[in-house]
Amino acid sequence: MSRYDVELTVTLREAPGATEQEFVLLAADGEPAAGSTVPDPRAALAAVEQYGEEIFFPVPRPDRRCTQVYGGPQTATVTGTFRGNRVDCRFSRTDGCEIAKWRSMAPLLGGVAGSTGAI
Repeated sequence: MSRYDVELTVTLREAPGATEQEFVLLAADGEPAAGSTVPDPRAALAAVEQYGEEIFFPVPRPDRRCTQVYGGPQTATVTGTFRGNRVDCRFSRTDGCEIAKWRSMAPLLGGVAGSTGAI
């Protein structure tokens, strides 16, 4: 069993063919831990605590409608564990639902000035 409540690795790609960037978020007892490499560990942890259950473990909703708006070529993958549950989540900006999901987790996805997370 891990000593962390949150142990996530983010792999971000700004565009097809671009070099991947990797960030890590580690947290225990509601506090970011040493070894976290996301630009703002406190903001990333706050986003994960607020939206993690809903985004990492979504309940299927067949009535959900998404606007057909393209937000950019960025993609991200988040893997690891959140509160003892395995996480393997993909992010993109291919439609309105995906853009909303991205915005919710922007601090985890590297959301600082100059990165695509800050939208």
